Amino acid sequence: MGAVNTVGRAPGDRAPGDRVPKQDRSRATRQRLLAAAVACLAEHGWAGSTVAVVAERAGVSRGAAQHHFPTREDLFTAAVEYVAEERSTALRALFPEGTAADDRRAVVTALVDLYTGPLFRAALHLWVAASNEDQLRPRVTELEARVGRETHRIAVDLLGADESRPGVRETVQGLLDMARGLGLANLLTDDTGRRERVVTQWAGLLDAALD
Repeated sequence: MGAVNTVGRAPGDRAPGDRVPKQDRSRATRQRLLAAAVACLAEHGWAGSTVAVVAERAGVSRGAAQHHFPTREDLFTAAVEYVAEERSTALRALFPEGTAADDRRAVVTALVDLYTGPLFRAALHLWVAASNEDQLRPRVTELEARVGRETHRIAVDLLGADESRPGVRETVQGLLDMARGLGLANLLTDDTGRRERVVTQWAGLLDAALD
């Protein structure tokens, strides 16, 4: 056999016949499982989202799924953590320069969008399940507390809010509570029209409260 021609290849490049490293395959499998778990939760809820269903959707064997996540609770807790990271990344990406206090309506819209999309829908199904599953509840409660703190920090940064001023922290938290409520309302009906009016009102309230 002739030698493989490596001229012009960067050090990290692989020839077509090279095998994907095991670590990379494992990471890719894990990501597929997490994405599939999120999609299953959003579409079928907790009861319809078994490990077998998620594995099939991800295109992997059930054994491979259990290698990464030994229990159903491990899988879906990791899925919600994945959701939280995706939500934070998506919000930061909308305002890469950080503070966007000159356009608070855009910030409010972005926050509300986080709570009205499929990522929030998936997280909500897990919260409902956790309320009835003793083994799942403490893990999801701890994770949700961390997610809430991170979302609050992001909101404060983007809004340019000074929390040393009385009432500002509560105003930001009220915004997040409102956004969560709009997300819940959106589960049953398309609430776009009312949501846009509420966003406009909240943006005005924030300008008055934070400036």
